[in-house]
Amino acid sequence: MAFPETPLGLRGELRIGSQWQDITADLYTRGPITHTRGRPYRSNAADPAQCTATIRNLAGKYVPRNPEGEWFGLFGRGTPFRISIAAGPSYLATTDGTGSTNGARTPDAAALDIVGDLDARFEATLDNWGAAGSVELCGKGAITGNQRSWLLMMRDGRLHFEWSADGASTIQADSTVLLPIPASRRIAVRVTLDVNNGASGNTTTFYYADTIGGTWTQLGAPVVNSGTTSIFNGTAVLAAGNGWPELAFPGPSGKVHAFELRNGIGGAVVASPDFTVQTPGATSFVDGAGLTWTVLSGSEITNRLTRLEYEVPEWPPEWSASEQDAWTSITAAGILRRLGQGAKPLASTLRRRIPSYKPLAYWPMEEGKNAEQACSPVAGVRPLQLGPANWAAADSLASSNALPTIDSSTSTACDMYGRVPPPHTTVTRWSVEWVYRLDTVNTTLRTLMRIVSVGTIREWFIQQRNDMTRILGKDDDGKTVYTQDIGTGADLYKQWIRVRFAAIQNGGTVDWNITWTDVGGDAGFFSGSVAGNVGRPTGVASPPDGYSSDLNGMSLGHISVWTTDSTPAFDKAIDAWTGETAGARMVRLCQEQGVPLTIVGNIADTAPVGPQSPAPLLDLLRECAEADGGIFGEVQDRRELMYRTRANLYNQEPALTLDYAAGQVAPPFKPVEDDTVRNSWEVRRAGGSSGTAVLDEGPLSVLDPPDGIGLYEDSASLNLFEDEQAEPMANWLLHLSTWDEARYPSVTVLLHKAPELIPAVLALREGDKIRIVNLPKRFTGSGTAELLVDSLAETLLPRAWTITFNCSPAGPWTVGVTDDPVLGIVDSGATTLAEAVDTDDTVLLINVADGLPWLWETNFDIWVAGETMTVTAVMGDVGDDFNRSYVGGWGTADTGEAWTFIGGSASDYSVQGV
Repeated sequence: MAFPETPLGLRGELRIGSQWQDITADLYTRGPITHTRGRPYRSNAADPAQCTATIRNLAGKYVPRNPEGEWFGLFGRGTPFRISIAAGPSYLATTDGTGSTNGARTPDAAALDIVGDLDARFEATLDNWGAAGSVELCGKGAITGNQRSWLLMMRDGRLHFEWSADGASTIQADSTVLLPIPASRRIAVRVTLDVNNGASGNTTTFYYADTIGGTWTQLGAPVVNSGTTSIFNGTAVLAAGNGWPELAFPGPSGKVHAFELRNGIGGAVVASPDFTVQTPGATSFVDGAGLTWTVLSGSEITNRLTRLEYEVPEWPPEWSASEQDAWTSITAAGILRRLGQGAKPLASTLRRRIPSYKPLAYWPMEEGKNAEQACSPVAGVRPLQLGPANWAAADSLASSNALPTIDSSTSTACDMYGRVPPPHTTVTRWSVEWVYRLDTVNTTLRTLMRIVSVGTIREWFIQQRNDMTRILGKDDDGKTVYTQDIGTGADLYKQWIRVRFAAIQNGGTVDWNITWTDVGGDAGFFSGSVAGNVGRPTGVASPPDGYSSDLNGMSLGHISVWTTDSTPAFDKAIDAWTGETAGARMVRLCQEQGVPLTIVGNIADTAPVGPQSPAPLLDLLRECAEADGGIFGEVQDRRELMYRTRANLYNQEPALTLDYAAGQVAPPFKPVEDDTVRNSWEVRRAGGSSGTAVLDEGPLSVLDPPDGIGLYEDSASLNLFEDEQAEPMANWLLHLSTWDEARYPSVTVLLHKAPELIPAVLALREGDKIRIVNLPKRFTGSGTAELLVDSLAETLLPRAWTITFNCSPAGPWTVGVTDDPVLGIVDSGATTLAEAVDTDDTVLLINVADGLPWLWETNFDIWVAGETMTVTAVMGDVGDDFNRSYVGGWGTADTGEAWTFIGGSASDYSVQGV
């Protein structure tokens, strides 16, 4: 028997030390396990997920401070807790781990020695389909011994295939378009290689489908390479997972359902592991082609679906007065809770990035207003002295916290000196980089930076005025031994400038160069040379008598010294990563912080964002989600953050379909009018301009009732890259907040009464679409409702499982797609009925007052007065010149339709043509 006659098969586990321990026997069922997760209505960010459970604790086993407890010292705050359910078909559970422990493999066999045309197919539900970088899917090869044959991967959201003809060198091909990852994240992919396309070349073609046995759709254009080719006949194993383990790329993370390899395009199947039909727990099996497959240690065949994996922040013990009963009530929480506890702002992008490249010395100079010196994050580097100065006075550089400004307005000139420690090895080149801003244009040469060294030139002076920069060199006697004037101009003033001065030993000559880059803009370069020894830098300083009062107000910071003549440390960080996509920023930030993140969708298809400010990690991630418009939250079955892109929410097929008439929706279920309508939006780009959108017609417009509802304003400040993004985002928010459709705030399903829905419910995530059919039209106005899941709340018992989805309308997320036979159809507001219809009419006679005529390629739905209709054909125009004679009616129109009179008698009608 199945659930609910048989208990649900819940399993509770704690990660004790490094192992998961089954605690199902200790889970009390006198109260349910409760689980909530998701985002509030119209929010881009989820709240921390929660799960409550009560654990029997009579022996004190679940008291971390009990020294007699079985797991004393092995658990406590933050211990992982998970709930899983046995349901549905089996699958190969994989992680994104690298190496030879992820996936399944079979030894080399004669049937696998494909040297000509190849056809490989792979079906999986993965969390890292759209991850940045490379993700191995399947392949045959080994780097050791030059045994490379072929490999299928994902690379930055595209399918990537490479093969070798000699076992050593490889030929590569990438799909010309991104893989369209569905909301369910389950998809089958395919690659074919035609080693001789008949035109002196070889062709790689990529495909995708719903399942490995489904109908394949070509992905982009075929990739054609010149010359015929072949595949190396190697001895490596065939693997589903990490195909070439020594590459150390991540493998597929999620559920692998099936893999198939054919000799020839559409040819004979030579390998066909179907993981959906294997026995849970099996470590090896024979596939349909007779090959024996072994499951690797980092994977398993299971039919258990992890419902949640969270962390337990506390273990409060409770007991009865008689001490005959004891328990611990836990509230496990998602990773968002921990990451949001006492989180300090991340350092500025320059302060975070520069030390990671290991400079010889570095002073950010981001001290507070009462500072007297600038400390260094580099071990062994003493603080830089600067004063008099106005600390934390310049805050206009997005990539930095506030920097000091020079103050030589008093009788004491501002003086600066920072000592540079000696490098561990002899250097033959070095460089110094810093940023500055000078808003007052000086007309007399003044020293901006002095670099002290032990080379032939003991002091390098970088001087500047309105029309010139001078490089001045002095020897150990203080005599000027080198001068080079460079024509420069106003672009070195009134904006932030990054400067790099470098010196390189070249035989008996020191080659030097200087580069200026205005932040986020253009660069200038000049170089020269002088006889002598390059030495090494020992200090950075102001001129010996301090900074001139002409430089009062000059901002200065992020002075760094390097044992190379150039460094990428400032790249991108200097402009606070302005212009990177929201998805790319989220990935980078989480990688820098060591926080796991899954992106659902393609990161390249997310909005470009503005500068990254010093703020807590979660604030920065939410800021990205708001700018793109997707959903930020947590992965349900792993302790990871998750971001689902806005584009991934578009045009979904339903993940769950509920039949109201069949009782699959439990009461209460009632539509309400949306009380958060906003018909006027202003979106302001942080630090920039704004865009507005106003709904000026229609039932939810700003017009006074009854033509509209009056003015309901709202605004948002978003960290967008360009001002041009503001107005489109305002229109998008207007679109979401004026969708004229009833809202069904909650949908409850009793899974113990409808167990057939369990597989679909287990696969459903926030942002997925629910379709409810067979609603009573007289109450709802339509027989169908399509909803987007915002959050869920569920209770689980051995024989009862109730889940409530909190939803918003899915309609706004169906968007137009050019050249699509269905989604490429636009509304026709100028179309009206030419005659009345009733409930049994199957043909509508319409009048198009303006615009293009209606076209039909395939069936599509239209919405007429609250009713959904399907258009199955569009016939030609109806017209009549009445160029005929007819008595007793009007006869037949020129376009073939018969005229029918609707009043009077036939004798009242006639046609007399000319």
